[in-house]
Amino acid sequence: MSAILQVSDPHFGTEQAPVVNALVQLAQRLRPDLVVLSGDITQRAHAGQFEAARRFMDQLGAPRLVIPGNHDIPLFNAWARLMRPYAGLRAAFGDELEPQFSSPGMLVLAVNTTRAHRHKNGEVSTAQVARVAARLAEATPAQLRVVVVHQPIDVQRPQDEPDRLIGHAAAQAAWAAAGADLVMGGHIHLPYVMALPGLARPMWAVQAGTAVSRRVRPGAPNSVNLVRWHAAERACTIEQWDHSVTEQAFVQARVTRVQPAR
Repeated sequence: MSAILQVSDPHFGTEQAPVVNALVQLAQRLRPDLVVLSGDITQRAHAGQFEAARRFMDQLGAPRLVIPGNHDIPLFNAWARLMRPYAGLRAAFGDELEPQFSSPGMLVLAVNTTRAHRHKNGEVSTAQVARVAARLAEATPAQLRVVVVHQPIDVQRPQDEPDRLIGHAAAQAAWAAAGADLVMGGHIHLPYVMALPGLARPMWAVQAGTAVSRRVRPGAPNSVNLVRWHAAERACTIEQWDHSVTEQAFVQARVTRVQPAR
């Protein structure tokens, strides 16, 4: 069995220390094979916020795959935004903005959906869609195939449609045809698992809430996802873990089972 811990939208600079500590304890207990940090690492892309995020990730005890979110590009420094938009992230986590992770049990491909000229909305280009599709086609039958973006590949509520990834329809069609099983995202701080309709093969959107920030949505506490891949059964379970203020710990709130195609 392989396991991925998805941590999204921690917005360091607005983090809550008790929630951070509880998440470190959860990760050390679950011992995932990979931690995915799906964007909005910081609140305002300050160096100290990236440093705090790196110290946090260092405590989780697993390989990591990190992508930027729109909050990880300077907002008020126009020169830095246009000339060195990812300087803070690169200093903390390395130069690769679209990292990959491959093991016998899973292939995880990251896509940078942020753009320096956009304040909030995300976009996936034709070249990015094609690159990811080509890499997905090289996966082995035993691997769970996961794509990671920041803005959601699809949404459940009409009010969230403006936040949906620009280029989502082409990406869904191409990545499903190439063999993707899951597309992880964040951005809207709402956790859900959503089957994506009308595609060549089954594919699901796996959205995470905000992991540790005080910027939670009504009815959606701090949360993370744990994806477990049972290769022998070709079954995948997505566990949503919510932070309980009463217990000062993350507790399992929901389990969704999906059956990727062969």
